[in-house]
Formats: sequence, structure tokens, C-alpha cells
Amino acid sequence: MKILAVSDIELPLIYGPNIRERFHDVDLAIGCGDLPYYYLEYIISMLDVPLYYVRGNHAHKTEVTCFGERKYPWGADDLHRRVRQNASNLIMAGIQGCQRYNTGPYQYTQGQMWALVLSLVPKLMLNKLVHGRFLDIFVTHAPPWQLQDMEDLPHQGIKAFRWLDKVFQPALHLHGHIHIYRQVSPVQTMFGSTRMINVFGFREITLDDHSLARGKFKILTPEYKSTELLKQK
Repeated sequence: MKILAVSDIELPLIYGPNIRERFHDVDLAIGCGDLPYYYLEYIISMLDVPLYYVRGNHAHKTEVTCFGERKYPWGADDLHRRVRQNASNLIMAGIQGCQRYNTGPYQYTQGQMWALVLSLVPKLMLNKLVHGRFLDIFVTHAPPWQLQDMEDLPHQGIKAFRWLDKVFQPALHLHGHIHIYRQVSPVQTMFGSTRMINVFGFREITLDDHSLARGKFKILTPEYKSTELLKQK
């Protein structure tokens, strides 16, 4: 299975006529926030794959299009405070937004983030009983506390995310929010058994099909596509 994960910036490589040629083998798309609805809908319509997403702190409550105002992207599945299992047996959950730094939308205090994360716990515990594991992919906009985050208030990580990764050990934690402008910037970190990946721009992640059948998710291609991303600027 190949996953296309996107966040934060629009790229001609994706929002362009060659998307099918470039990403023809993608099975699933994941949006980690701060992308317009039309961008996510374009991915869905052109690649004909399911797309799961969370909103970022720069998202608007509504977007105005030629079809009127909309509060969500058509055809996409909002993961915020939800736990979903797709047709390939992947268990996903998500939390939107970032640390509160002004009065904008989709911003939360650390305490509010704890409440959002704890609301997922009953479903994660049920997953362990039914499926033998809590969670495969945790999708957020902000990174966890002191893991791929920054020191300034808007880009500080979330303490509750770090706790969830430590306790429930998803195979993947995908996030955005932290913009990458230099190839030396960290884009992936191992935290226990969880591989944390900043998907700023886009990332392609391939999971081993044999491990999928056993409910174990081996990541085959975690390389950062920095060269392609920098060419888009």
C-alpha cells in the first residue's frame, strides 16, 4: 500500500495535470492540515482514492466556491476526534489544530488538547480488544511536544500527542505545521516504536502488503522527497 500525505502548501506537482502520472500507484491520501478544500478534492477526483484529513490552524470555518459556501471538502473523511478503519485494515485517528496563540480558529490550549486526545481513548481500548492493536496511524496538524516542534508558541508541540504516541504506540504519526525550508531540518523521528513524519508539502509512504495482512505495518519507503519539493518553490 502506498500513502500520499500532504500538508501546509499547495504544489504544482500535485495540483496540476501530471498528478495521475506521478502518483498513479497511490492507494490512500491523508491531509495533515492547512490546505484548501479544493486541493484535497482535486487529489480525490484525480487519483480516485479515499482521503482522510484534519484541519490546520490556518483553515477557515467555511470556504467560498463557485458552488457556494462549504464547511468540509467533498468526498473526504474528517478524522478529528474520530477513529476510522479503512478497507485495508488500517486504523486511523486524528486531532486538528495547534497550540493556541491568538483568537484564530482551530487553536487549543494544552489542556484542551488533553481533553481531545482523551476522548479517543475508549475507542482505542476497544480496538485493542477487537483487533489486537490500538492504532496504526495518528494524524495531526501540530507535532508532539519536543519532537520535531519549535520553541515559539505557535509551533510548540502538543504534550497530549506525545503521551498518546508513548502509550498507544501507533506505527505512524503524520503531522504538518512545521515548515521545512532546509534539507538539514528533521523530518522524521523514531519515538519508541512510532515513526513520526513531518509531511510538509508531501510525502510518499509505502507499507508492506504482507505485513498489512498480519496487522503489522512495516514502512518500506520513508525517504523525504526534499529534491522534488524544493523544485516546486
